[in-house]
Amino acid sequence: MTAPRPERPERADAARNRRAILRATEELLAHHRPEQISMEQVAAAAGVGKGTVFHRFGNRMGLMVALMTDRALALAEAVESGPPPLGPGAPPDERLLAFLDAVVDVVARNKGLLAALGHATSTATTPRSTEDPRTAHPVYGFWHGHVTALLTERRPDLDAELQAHLLLATLQSQSILLLFEQGETARVATALRTLTDALLNAPGR
Repeated sequence: MTAPRPERPERADAARNRRAILRATEELLAHHRPEQISMEQVAAAAGVGKGTVFHRFGNRMGLMVALMTDRALALAEAVESGPPPLGPGAPPDERLLAFLDAVVDVVARNKGLLAALGHATSTATTPRSTEDPRTAHPVYGFWHGHVTALLTERRPDLDAELQAHLLLATLQSQSILLLFEQGETARVATALRTLTDALLNAPGR
């Protein structure tokens, strides 16, 4: 399992602009779908020039990918070196539940973002239908690898790799994304916890 890694250190002003742009994008995503957000809107909300946004991220999809990667990096750091139960030191079942709660929070705060990224990939000019999502999407690859490792530690009798895909796939469902838009984040998190708990404690084969 390899977490996404940050780029080399930025200048203070560049880092400040980057944080402002990503924060503005996340705030806009709370009220609009990704395809409804323009680079001009992001620049105005972040208090920077439009050219700064285009120079740094290239286009809207590049901006969305950067936002998802940034949020995933923060989660990866918490997993690798933060306090338990999200970080090391807690039993695998507690860590798994805490991690899924954190993933729900990331997805809920960026409503529609994962769906937009997945749609962009599926409609790209280069066919990718046979490409492994763990390598095509580094963020998903890290999430899947961590869930797989914790499932394997807790339940070595399970097909952990497949179960991890199934658990994470629920958060990419249009029905679930709609629930996030309706403010049902706590409900989704509770249901995913219930599902995961049942999986962890189901009778072995």
